[in-house]
Amino acid sequence: TKYPEWLSPYDLVVTAVPGFMGYKTLEAVIKAGKDTADISFFPENALKLDQLAKEKNVTVITDCGVAPGMSNLILGRHNAEIKIDSFACYVGGLPKYPEPPFNYKAPFSPIDVIEEYTRPARLVENGKVITKPALSDREILDFEKAGKLEAFNTDGLRSLLFTMTHIPEMKEKTLRYPGHADLIQSLQKAGFFETSPIKINDSKISPLDFTSGILLKEWKLDEDEKEFTIMKVIIKGENKTIEYNLYDEYDAASRTSSMARTTGYTCTAAVHLITNGLFNERGVFPPELIGAQKNCFEFVLNYLDERGVKWRSNL
Repeated sequence: TKYPEWLSPYDLVVTAVPGFMGYKTLEAVIKAGKDTADISFFPENALKLDQLAKEKNVTVITDCGVAPGMSNLILGRHNAEIKIDSFACYVGGLPKYPEPPFNYKAPFSPIDVIEEYTRPARLVENGKVITKPALSDREILDFEKAGKLEAFNTDGLRSLLFTMTHIPEMKEKTLRYPGHADLIQSLQKAGFFETSPIKINDSKISPLDFTSGILLKEWKLDEDEKEFTIMKVIIKGENKTIEYNLYDEYDAASRTSSMARTTGYTCTAAVHLITNGLFNERGVFPPELIGAQKNCFEFVLNYLDERGVKWRSNL
């Protein structure tokens, strides 16, 4: 209720809260009449707030991270130019020097990662939205700098399921070191992600809370630990294959993780789009609607490039 009062001195708000409270937070900020850049990655459909944003005369850019975020921006740009037949995005944030058994460190909370591993993945096949289990359709990809990584389905298409309904094939996959998905699946089958509490001695705890507690320590990135973000976007259409690649490492000079750089700078680029008036339409806009405008797309890519986040494409 106090949002309008708290936010009155500010031109724009960045909402970067845990997913479970993201939608409500964004709704409150829009109601307060503030332009917003959002990286909360909540499960609800942000486009449901479009009408409210128009009524409040504000501009909202949602999901402005790396993926979702840059993947959407890239698709939006090429969708404005060619008829697209398929879109695939492969993305992961990983430690440079993996340690068994998980060969993984999480730049954010383990509970969010487990959510990604358990939420059914929506993808588009033959023009229809279908649902598959997370961790399904595994394949090995060989990357120049990261070597062999395993890709599997996750629920990362989000707004694209609503804005790009004309594209017949779309998928988003998460990248991990090989073997990680097997281990996660074993934990899942054994019941470690169950949410119903079980009694141990005199206490009650859900297996998921217990597992998250253990993984918080196991998956925590050490201070100054080297990690990298890797991403590949493949777009096919009109007999062309367009590919974008990103490989970004921990920056020792600024002591900033690549996940913070790739996500954070994309978000601040969105802030500049709004504050500089480069994008001033009213309503809620996922990045694919921003990328459709060439000047906005080029601004974001240049902004990232100036900060050392370098996208490479085969164009």
